[in-house]
Order: sequence, then structure tokens, then C-alpha cells
Amino acid sequence: MKSLVFLVALTCLATAACGQKPKAAPTDGDSVRERAQVAQTARRRTGAEAQDRALNRVIRTVYLCNNSERLSVDFDNPRQMATVRNSTGEAVDLYQERPAEGIWYKASGYELRGEGVMATWTSDGRPPTDCRAVD
Repeated sequence: MKSLVFLVALTCLATAACGQKPKAAPTDGDSVRERAQVAQTARRRTGAEAQDRALNRVIRTVYLCNNSERLSVDFDNPRQMATVRNSTGEAVDLYQERPAEGIWYKASGYELRGEGVMATWTSDGRPPTDCRAVD
């Protein structure tokens, strides 16, 4: 009995008779163009969907700073934290504060504040530097 079930499953896979038949490919230029546009057009998210995604996942952003430093920042919104890694791989965890606008994360001696694509990075013992999000 098991070999019969296996044989039927194998025949089904080999002939593709058990699944749905694929749609016929378009043959004229307008149909091909329309199919390509539909395939390449991403579904637009509503504002509520975009906000929900931003608030409930980790978002990575790369900043290039005026002091030639490159920062990779993982914003962990559910935990209200950000992990900042510099070019040498050193990492520091910052905790979210409540700014009037934009972002504000800090920990002892470190701070990342900003709005839009601009931010100011202050690291322990060094003067603050302006940074721009590039990714």
C-alpha cells in the first residue's frame, strides 16, 4: 500500500497533473508590458501598516559622520533600545528617551539624537559629531 501511495505521488509530481495549471503566458506586447508592470509594482502600505512595522521590529540604519566615522545602528523598537557599532566593531547599547521630535537614545557617556536623516553622535570623551543616514 505504501509503495502505491508513493507511486501515485511520484506520478503526480512528474506530470504536474495534481496541481493547478499555470496561467497562459501573454502573447501580445501590451499584455506582456501589463504583466511586467503588475509583477514589479509593490503593494503600497497604509500609514498604519508602515507605523506598525516600524514599531514592532528592529531597523538597521547606517550613518556617515563628519569625523569620518561610520556607525551602524540597530533600532530595537519593541525593547526601546538602539545598538550603535562604530567602524572598529565596538558596540554600545543605548536606551530610548522621550524627545519632543525625532530620536534620542543615550547611555552613560553616549548619546544619539536626531530628526529625519540627520543625527548627532556623542561618544565617551569625544566631541559631538553630526551624522547623516545613508541606508
